[in-house]
Amino acid sequence: MRSSIKNVMAAINYIEDHLSKKLDLEIVAAAVHYSKYHLHRMFTNTVGLTLHDYVQRRKLTEAAKLLIFSEKPIIEIAALAGYESQQAFTPVFKAMYKQTPNQFRESDKFYPLQLRFILKSNPTLTNMNTIDFTPNISYASNADIPLWMDLVRLVIDGFPCLVEHEYIGQLKQCIAEQRALIMKDEDTAVGVLVFCKETGSIDFLGVHPQYRRKGVTKAFLNKLMTECLPGETLSITTYREGDKADTGYRDEYRQLGFAESELLVEFGYPTQKFLLHPQIKEEVADRRNCTD
Repeated sequence: MRSSIKNVMAAINYIEDHLSKKLDLEIVAAAVHYSKYHLHRMFTNTVGLTLHDYVQRRKLTEAAKLLIFSEKPIIEIAALAGYESQQAFTPVFKAMYKQTPNQFRESDKFYPLQLRFILKSNPTLTNMNTIDFTPNISYASNADIPLWMDLVRLVIDGFPCLVEHEYIGQLKQCIAEQRALIMKDEDTAVGVLVFCKETGSIDFLGVHPQYRRKGVTKAFLNKLMTECLPGETLSITTYREGDKADTGYRDEYRQLGFAESELLVEFGYPTQKFLLHPQIKEEVADRRNCTD
């Protein structure tokens, strides 16, 4: 496990040091002296994205940054992102950012699609496949904000248009009102959740990539349904169907029993609400308990 994480970290380091150059699985595998097959499997299992997707999303994020914070021509930015022409770059950028490069530049508002993955080199909880993580979840305090924000930056892919300084101000209020939950593995936040007591909405839910397949999201839902919002219908918003920017959030919520609801637009971004009714929560919990 530790050797796999170290190999993935080496691959990420190489990618980050060569973002303006050509990058693919073969190039990165050769650079870290590992086979393409094993690197692909390790990378995907560790971070939940293929190496190709991670590279593309990081390059597009850097391209978006240049569109806002530089005066470089779009054709030059396209080349730095690995595209031979502006015509090839534009549809890929729009699929992720919902605006053409020109429109994004004119908006003058940058937000990252994907930030650099920072992995925990020695995770302890990921070795426990059958543990119920619910007792590990507690109400967050202001002292947890630095760890919380480290995780937010890691899972920024799930929250388009998030503005960090505004988010921190809202987070402090949620902590004061005991609406912010956190789960930690030693000095690392591996799960965070903000909820609304009045509406039953999950306003923010982020899980560390190394823990997404370990039942952490389910544990947070258990915490809500048994202690924080018993008997309430829960709601959460996520990407619309077919959104290229989605890295698996819709499928995860479906598997946990959420049902599709109305289409929304939040901060100018197209989203969809999902609902989890009390009886569905019980059925999912019973079904999962039978398979654990």
